[in-house]
Formats: sequence, C-alpha cells, structure tokens
Amino acid sequence: MAELCRTDSSLTALEEEMLWEMMEDHRCRIVRSICPSRLTPYLRQAKVLDQLDEEEVLHSPRFTNTAMRVGHLLDLLKTRGKNGAIAFLESLKFHNPDVYTLVTGLQPSMDFTNFSGLMETSKLTECLAGAIGSLQEELSQEKGQKEALLRQCQQLQEHLGQAEARAEGLRQLEADHSRMKREVSAHFHEVLKLKDEMLSLSLHYSNALQEKDLAATRCRGLQEELYLMKQELQREKMSSSCEREFRERSLKMTNDLEPGDEELSRLKEENEKLRSLTFSLAEKDILEQNLDEALESRQELVNRIHSLREQAMAAERQRKQYWEEKEQTLLQFQKTKVDCEIYKEKMNVLQSQVVELQKERDQAYSARDGSQLEMSQNLAEKDALRRKVFELTDQVCELRQQVQRLQAQAESLPGPKQEAGAREPCPKRKQQLVRMFALCPWDDSDGSSSECPGEAEASPQDPGPGHGAGLPRGRAAGADKRYWREPHGHLHSSGHPGLRGRRDGVVPRHPDYDGYKKLVQDLKAKVATSGDSFYIRVNLALERRAEGELQVHCNDILHVTDTLFQGGSCWHAHRVGPYSTKGTEQGTIPNYAQAQQLLIALIQDMAHRSTMARKQPSVGGQKLVRIVSMDRTKASPLWSSFDGGQSDPSQVEDPSTVCFWAESYFTLVPYTLVHSHRPSRPRPVLFVPRVVGKILMEKLCLLQGYKKCPAAYLSQEEYDASSQRGDIIQQREASGGRYCVTCSAVESLMGKNTHALLDVQLDSVRVLHKMEIFPIIIYISINEKVAKKFKKALQQLGTTEDQLLEAARQEEGELDKVPCLYSSLAPDSWSDLHALLGCVRLAIADEQKKVVWTE
Repeated sequence: MAELCRTDSSLTALEEEMLWEMMEDHRCRIVRSICPSRLTPYLRQAKVLDQLDEEEVLHSPRFTNTAMRVGHLLDLLKTRGKNGAIAFLESLKFHNPDVYTLVTGLQPSMDFTNFSGLMETSKLTECLAGAIGSLQEELSQEKGQKEALLRQCQQLQEHLGQAEARAEGLRQLEADHSRMKREVSAHFHEVLKLKDEMLSLSLHYSNALQEKDLAATRCRGLQEELYLMKQELQREKMSSSCEREFRERSLKMTNDLEPGDEELSRLKEENEKLRSLTFSLAEKDILEQNLDEALESRQELVNRIHSLREQAMAAERQRKQYWEEKEQTLLQFQKTKVDCEIYKEKMNVLQSQVVELQKERDQAYSARDGSQLEMSQNLAEKDALRRKVFELTDQVCELRQQVQRLQAQAESLPGPKQEAGAREPCPKRKQQLVRMFALCPWDDSDGSSSECPGEAEASPQDPGPGHGAGLPRGRAAGADKRYWREPHGHLHSSGHPGLRGRRDGVVPRHPDYDGYKKLVQDLKAKVATSGDSFYIRVNLALERRAEGELQVHCNDILHVTDTLFQGGSCWHAHRVGPYSTKGTEQGTIPNYAQAQQLLIALIQDMAHRSTMARKQPSVGGQKLVRIVSMDRTKASPLWSSFDGGQSDPSQVEDPSTVCFWAESYFTLVPYTLVHSHRPSRPRPVLFVPRVVGKILMEKLCLLQGYKKCPAAYLSQEEYDASSQRGDIIQQREASGGRYCVTCSAVESLMGKNTHALLDVQLDSVRVLHKMEIFPIIIYISINEKVAKKFKKALQQLGTTEDQLLEAARQEEGELDKVPCLYSSLAPDSWSDLHALLGCVRLAIADEQKKVVWTE
C-alpha cells in the first residue's frame, strides 16, 4: 500500500475501485476504531453526507453499537463514489491518523494545500476550529468526571477494605468454629469409648457378683452338710462308745464266767444231775432255743459294730475333704471381695470422668451456639454494610443520570457537542444481596428494574413467542417461558410436571406459536391474568397473618398461578391435594425474596431460642423448616418468575462488571420447583432408620406382595458393564468383586406386581429418580421409649439401643436432602411390633395412591 500511495495527490489520482478496495481490506479495523460522531461534521462540510444521513447513522434504532453505525456510514459513502472515499480518508487525518496510515501507507499531513478541494478553505478552517474546541471541551469534561469517579472509587475501595477486614474476621470465626466442632467430635468419640469401657466393666462386675452369689450359696450348702456330718459323727461316736462299753462288759462277763477244769466238771455233773432230776424234755428245748437266739443276737451286734466303724472312718475322710473345700472357698471369696473393691473404685473414677466430660460437652455446646449467634449477627452487619454500598452505588447512578440530563440539555446546541453523551456508558442496574435475593439478583424489591437509556429502542420489531410484545412486563416472560411444545405435540408449561427431560437432562423444545397467541388474546381480553403455571414445595411454615393469605405448612405442595399478583408483592397459589394435581384451597403467599427473608429470620430465631434454653424437641411435632441450599452459580428453575424477560442468555457478562460481594456460592431456598409423577407399578419401599427397616423387612417378606431386593455379587467385568448402563443403585466392596443393588433387580420385582424392599442409603434416592423409579420412604420416629420396644430384635442384630438412637438422629437430618416427600409414623400411633407392621402396610398402600412430587 505504501508503494502505491506516496503522496496525498496520488490518492486523488487513484481510481474509485482502488480506493474502496483499500478501505474494504481494513474494514474490520475501521469499524472497531472509529467514532462516527467525530467524522460526520467534516463529511457534511465536504457535502458527501446530508443532515438526514447523519441523523440515520448516529440515532437509528436499528444500530445498537458503534461498529454497526460505522459500517452503515461506509455503505453510505460508497454510494457517493470517489468523493466519498477521499472525504472519508481526509477526515481520518484529523481524528484517526493511525487508521489513515494503516489504510493509505502515508503519514498524515495538515497542509491545507494537499486537501482534495471538496470544501472551501474558510469552511475547512471553521470546521477544524469547531472540532478542536469540542475536543477540548470534551477533554475537560472527561477529566472532571474522571476525578469525580476516582474519588468515588477511592471511597468504594475504603468500604471494600473494611468489608474485606470484616470478612477476614468472619473467616477466622468460621475456622475457630470448625476447630471447635472437631474438638467436640473428638471428645464425643472419647466419651463413646469410655462408655463402652464402662459397659464392659459393668458386665465384668455383674459376672463377678453372680460368681460371688454362687460361691456364697455353695459355702452355705457345704456348711449345712458339715453340720449334718458333725451330728452324724457324734451319733457314731456315741454308738461306738456304747458298743465298746458293751464289748468290754461282755468280755468281762465272759472272763468272769470262765471256770476252771474242776469247776467245769463239777458244773457238768450238776448239770447232768439237774437234767436228769429237774428239767423235762420241753424245758430243755426252750433253753437251747434261748441259747441259739443269744448267740445270733451277739453275732449281729458284732457285725453292726464293724459296719459302724467303717462308716465312722468314711465320715472322717469326708469331713477332711469338706474342710479343705471350705478353706479353698473362703480363699476365693476373699479374692473376689478384693476384686470387687477394685472394680468399685474404678467405676467411681470413670463416673467422675464422665461427669467432667459431660460438663465440658455442655460448655462446648454453649460456646458453639454462641459462635453461631455471633456469626448470624456478623452476617446481618455484613448485609447492612452491603446495603450501604448499594446505596452509594445508587447515588453514583443518580449522578450519572444527572450528567446525562445535562448532556441531553446540551443537545440543542449546534456542533459536535451533541455527541458528548453518546459515549457515556450505560449505568448498571443495582444488584441485590446475594444471600437475601439469590434467585433473582437483578430484581428490585418493588418488582421494577432499571434500564439503560436506549434499551427500549434496541428491542426487535417483530414480536413472537420469544419476545413479550403486547404483554405487561413480567407476564410476557411467563408467556415466553411457559408455552413450548414437546416433540410429541402436547402443550406444557416450563414449570409444569408434564415437561420432563430425558435422563441426560436435555429436552428438545419448539416454540408453540398457537399457544402463545391464545395467551396474548386471553391477557388482552382479561380472561387470563398471568402466564405462570408451576408447582413448588414449600420449605418453611407460613402463618396466615392477613385476609386472603394462605396458611402453609412445611413440605406442602402449591400450584403457583400468578407471580405478579398485587403488583408482584406476593404470589397467588393453590394448595394441591395428595392424590391429584388439582388445587383446593387458594390464597396469596410471599414472593421468593420475602419468603427467603422469613426463612433466614426463622432460622435465626430457632438458633437464638436453642442458645437461651436447650430443650429436646418433641418427637412427632410440626416441622417448621426444611434447610435446602442451592448453588448460586447454577441457573435457577424459578428464574422465569422474576426475570421478566429482561436478561438475554446469549450475552456474556463482562468479568469486570461482576460485583465484589459474590464470594458466597450457596443460598437458602424457601421454595423448590417440583414435578409430578404417577407410577402405575408397585413402588419400592425404603425405611428410615435402616436398622428398623431391617427388622420390618424380615416381617414383611413373609407377607404377599413384598419381597426384599437382594444385593447381587458382580465380578469386575460385570460391574463395569452395569456401571456403563447406569444400572448400579448402591454397592459395597467384596473380595474379587462387589455386592450391588441393581436397577434391573428392582424393576424385575416391580414387574411381578411386588413392592421391592430396599436396604440402601438415602443418597440412593436421586439415583433411583434418574432411572424413573420413585421409592416410598417410610420414616419411623424413634425416641428412648420406642427404642426399648425393639430391644429383643436389636439383640438379634447385635445392635444396642444407643446405636439405634444415634443412627435415627443422623438419618433424620439427611431426610431434608431427599428430593421427594416421605411418610412419617409417630411413636404414639403403634404399641408393639405387630401394630407397627400394620401401620407400615397402611402407609405403603396410601403412598401408592398418592401423586409423586420430585425436585
């Protein structure tokens, strides 16, 4: 290009096509670097543009940015021929010399003799003087604005530093809080260990007491036997002494009666004489018989004496044995007594330590509650500071608007001064608190949204289902997002349960022009008041405070029909029954922002009450809050209720415009969007707590229509194949493979018209929902009184009552994360295990009839 154009005169010598070819080669750089409002005065003086052309280039609503205006200016100049190209290049000498050098390859020269002669020298001088004056005026204004903005920026930076300091303090508090939680958890585990040790010691102590009682009983039995043996021994002694005396007397008598030979012969003779003289035959027989009896009785007495001697010896041996056993028993008794004293001392020490640990635990709880209250107060102060920052931002926007009004007043002045306000950036809309208005950060509290100047002019002319022409603001967005037609042709709302996506979450939607036109006609004829129609699950309890308001309980399902009711300050909704999607009772509820404020206030009030007086909540009471958090960086399903069709998803926001308060990525959700399902086959059943579910499943398996879903063993290859198909619901490791509960097993039982009894965790419910399987969740409230009713069944499972209570508390907290409703059984609704089984069967039959609502 530099070889072709060496002097300004050579440009006029070039042909028209060559000149426009040079500019077309650099068209992209020209449209990005040039401001058309600076070139149009010179082009008008050169008579290649008129006033209408200038007005069309600078103020036509068809062109929404500078590049489009410069492109249209080049197209107009191209119709003016060679003069248009030369005048455009000469105007670049003044305002964009670098672009002039890029296009022509020449250094810009201010020698008036080198101009093309398209305008007179006097007019050219006047134009240049006016342009220089306007530039100087714009420069001074920009400097003043720059200084004001710098001062404002310094103030904002100071506020930002203060906010960052407070945030650092809050982070330190959070770190201390997490450290205290870890310490409390460690103390809690130590208490559990000590509790287990105390339990084992109590078991040992009870065993020792039983052994002691047995030893005492044995000792008393031995003493009684010893006493009896002593008495028998005394009797034996007396009998033996009597026998000895009798033997001695008998021996003495025999010795005394033993005669000599002479006396014997004399006695014999006398005896014979007596026989022959005095005794008859009968008397002799009597005497002989008496003699035989005396001999027999004597022999019996001798035999009895020998037997008594043997019994006495045996009794002596048994007495010695019993004496030795008594000594051993006494020794063991002394040892057991000493061990009992030692165990008693250990138990006293352990009880004192447990009392101290309980005191430390209570202190930790009170400190934790205090820190939570302080954190909530710090968050409230942080919100107040943010509101101040927003007020200052509003003041900046008001000052900018005042500057724009002043510039608009200067539009009546001739010359390029009218273009001073064209380059002023559009004031940004105020962003609400991230935590208080998380779902609609660009929505004001009164339902209005500030627009940039010229935003209405930049809207497309052709209205359609993608635009809100002819509808009130806010309701046009409802019509835009409600009427879409699925591929099979049925009309559904974007918030309606009928609009379900495939398992990958993608729904191919096509605009339903007929439904959109009908809605527009109904709104104009005032037949319909809104295009809203979606279902929500309420995560807090709302009391009825005024006439027309709807009293709502936590976990109620509502059908929202108008999000701009009474000017957007509240929503109009219908309560939905459990067995259909039709609304019953109707009324107003707070809008999303107000409900979120009520939710935060309710949580703070509950935390304050728990700090003032810690009380165990009554089991089976009305649930007040369901704490659900949401990732703020993800799109909200309720955005259509707030945005009002203002945002353009195709536009990407400049990172420099992101607010500095976006450090919180999660926010509390008062309303959750839900969809309805009506499964025809028997739904699987899941029990909470799982320990009670194991007991009930063993009973239900014996009844018709219920069967436990087994965990199948899968090798590594089978597991990989099932995992790729998305067939795995829950798994646990095993040697060489895994035990998995699969979707195919559940569907097989459902196909047999049987309720599948699942022993899985609550986080598996989302996996089942992705597979279009909607389980019935039965929650059984557990307290200490109820836990005692499962004592025998828990012993069979090897579980204690304390473990059951702990598991029930943990799983009750996980119920808030479940993306569906569940059925609860109060402790006073059943008396024993048989009655509980009947209540469970009735609850399963009732839940099978209900509409399933999933998030």
